[in-house]
Amino acid sequence: MTTLNGKPVSPDALFPLAATNYGHFTSMRVDADGIRGLGLHMDRLVRDCKTVWGADLDPNRVRGYVREALTGRAAPCVVRVTVYDPAVEMGHPADADQPQILVSVRAAGPVPAPPIRVQSVRYQRDVPHVKHVGLFGALHARRTAQQAGFDDALFVGPDGQVSEGGTWNVGFIDADGTVLWPDTGVLPGVTMALLKTRGTHRDTTITLDRAKTMAAAFATNTSIGVRPLSHIDDTELDIDHPVLTRLREAYLATPGEAL
Repeated sequence: MTTLNGKPVSPDALFPLAATNYGHFTSMRVDADGIRGLGLHMDRLVRDCKTVWGADLDPNRVRGYVREALTGRAAPCVVRVTVYDPAVEMGHPADADQPQILVSVRAAGPVPAPPIRVQSVRYQRDVPHVKHVGLFGALHARRTAQQAGFDDALFVGPDGQVSEGGTWNVGFIDADGTVLWPDTGVLPGVTMALLKTRGTHRDTTITLDRAKTMAAAFATNTSIGVRPLSHIDDTELDIDHPVLTRLREAYLATPGEAL
């Protein structure tokens, strides 16, 4: 069941979200011991609510609605919290300043997830520092890559720099075993933030050509953890690199937080 402010949501209340596609969200993987990075997810919702709606969001209220939505649900699963205003109108979005909390739950995929082949696609998300619901461009890039026989898209901006993937952050491992993260046009991912507390990491400019010289690369988000990239375009990468193993183990060892 999908709920709005803790109650079953009506089609009429969902219509503005579908019609305007204006709002923001976070998705959280729920395991038996809780949610990894729960506090970071709440921080994201509060920060993005201020950016998107100019409004304050009570994280304790969000936690309560999520607890209700998870009642009777077995772990693992993925809960998505979407923040939008059912009164928003396309002609006057500035008039909407009463965001509401939509909670939905779906099954979780396996972790660790298998390697993926990605195709470089010229694209950069609008307002990349916000996890917003405007996914048309990202999904169009993903569809383009899949039609070409790949699993997903790797975004390359007009400046030739790699930013992120379809719905995930991308990290690279250089010849020295250092984990590198793109420093431009990137969503500040929760799983990325958790991984940065382990080992040697550095934010840097990564062009597509440079990305293809890396020893290994991986996708990361709350649903998949650490997922190796087997190919970028026609360039094959090491999916068994020891640093990938350490990152995967570090993610799985990160304790969950209770709601």
